[in-house]
Amino acid sequence: MSSAPSPEFDADRFNRIAAILPEIDRLAAEFADKHHLPGLAYGVIAGGQLIHAGGVGQADTTAALAVSRHTLFRIASMTKSFVAVAILQLRDAGRLGLDDPVARYVPELAPLASPTTDAPPLTLRHLLTMNAGWPEDNPWGDRQLALDDAGLSALLAQGVTFASSPNTQYEYSNLAYMILGKVVHQVSGQPFQEYTAQHILQPLGMLNARWNVDWAAQPVARGYRLADGEFVEEADAWAPCGGDAAGFGGLYLSIDDLAKWVAFFLSAWPPRDGAENPVLRRSSLREMQRCANLRPPPASAQPIGRPLKWEAGGYAFGLFAAETTEFGRLVGHAGGLPGFGSHMVWLPDYDIGVATLSNCTYAPAVASAMQVLRYLMKNAQLAPRPVQPHPALLDAQAGVMRLMQRWDDALADDLMAVNFFLDTPRDIWRQRLESLQRSHGVLWVDGEIEVHNPLRGQWKARGERGWCIIWITLTPTVPPRVQHLSIDSILPPENKMQKALEDVLAAATKPTLRAVNRVFAPEIDRRAMLTHLRVVNLLYGAPTLESIIGGDGLERCLARVQSDRGALELTIILHLRTGKVRHAEFRSVA
Repeated sequence: MSSAPSPEFDADRFNRIAAILPEIDRLAAEFADKHHLPGLAYGVIAGGQLIHAGGVGQADTTAALAVSRHTLFRIASMTKSFVAVAILQLRDAGRLGLDDPVARYVPELAPLASPTTDAPPLTLRHLLTMNAGWPEDNPWGDRQLALDDAGLSALLAQGVTFASSPNTQYEYSNLAYMILGKVVHQVSGQPFQEYTAQHILQPLGMLNARWNVDWAAQPVARGYRLADGEFVEEADAWAPCGGDAAGFGGLYLSIDDLAKWVAFFLSAWPPRDGAENPVLRRSSLREMQRCANLRPPPASAQPIGRPLKWEAGGYAFGLFAAETTEFGRLVGHAGGLPGFGSHMVWLPDYDIGVATLSNCTYAPAVASAMQVLRYLMKNAQLAPRPVQPHPALLDAQAGVMRLMQRWDDALADDLMAVNFFLDTPRDIWRQRLESLQRSHGVLWVDGEIEVHNPLRGQWKARGERGWCIIWITLTPTVPPRVQHLSIDSILPPENKMQKALEDVLAAATKPTLRAVNRVFAPEIDRRAMLTHLRVVNLLYGAPTLESIIGGDGLERCLARVQSDRGALELTIILHLRTGKVRHAEFRSVA
């Protein structure tokens, strides 16, 4: 069972976005001015459509042609996603396999010598995922748009130099996508540009997309670079697309058409029943958006006192895909060429995307798009699409709650998987649940279950005293049964623990050695604790208690505390006899 749209997901979301659109326009204008861009077009995509678009500056400085949502820009490397869709179309039609050797379709590469004797044959998958072992080639690749089919064949016949063995590491390769364009031509019998127009652009309604713009009816952005404070037209900005090789970066799109492309990828989520898009089935679109080749994570030190941010991901099929602390699942691709810079990015679990196009060499379009995306996430208070529970998960929740009220062997046997009482004996579980009843009294479900996936989730059960956090995961059997259950019992602080909490927060507000001596047990390293409290005070100021999120109320407590500069978690361990603090530690939270 999969996640599915729900009324909560779309309720008043567009109204919240609409309320901040004037601010999005202001951000775009300020960004273009700050970075000295001749022109910038931008769009916000949600619910399968372009819900807002705008343009700043000029598409043609000589003709004073203003940028609009209809202006055509060269999208550079974002074109690679069109190559990947074409390859998957042919794969889904049974006309090629991703693990086929490239030389089967490009005979010029048949004599290619492997870099090592143990290297695997070079495959289409290696090319798709930037895993061919060829060196990064952006400066060279950027000047190859006019390479025609004969020229590409001649280039490949000369051989290719490897930097590493295939299938060993990420190296961005424009050449790989030039060759994939040639593969599409070879397998389909149509030149790549013609194939793309017929099988992708036209069916998706991207009717103003162009490979060459000499005859375009739409306004076209001329490409510039900034030199000595002046915009100078790039000589190669309008380089014609010579042939199949142009698949690495030659397409022109407007924000209107680019929004259709982003919406096409977002339409693959969530997995569901129903009619497929004739261009590419949803499962293949999702396959394109899954990381297939890890790349080194971007290293960016955070300012002191801020939570660490990480990103894990790499290249998928013509796209970059990552899991991030900031956004969760994130997909997109940037583009840069002499005269142009572009970016498209979307969050599949939020059904939101942003696209930006600029007509300046390697314009910082990524920064512009990410600024808009962050603003939307924060100020429109966007939440991810809720995951829908399998009915068995809700049944298991009800069964566990009944067991927590009164142990029943027959119910336990029906509820639990075969491993459950082998992992932990039945008597121990019965004793645990009876102990929880004594500690908490009657327990009842407090709020909705938090679904991690349709067969795994957690919920809060509130009691007459304190509460429990209960977590279960079910088996893949029919019917699904509980294979794992964990229960975190949380009791409110009793008098000694409450006083210890107040004393530690006071010591963090005014950290002195006297305060440390008064609050903490003798075995504590006083100088180290004083330093810890001073750092907390310096970075966060005076912390105050927000809520209790863990602990037994007597010996251990986990609290969430708040300050003007952010949230923290505070762990305290108490000496039961003396009431002195044996351990205290503040941790920042996202």
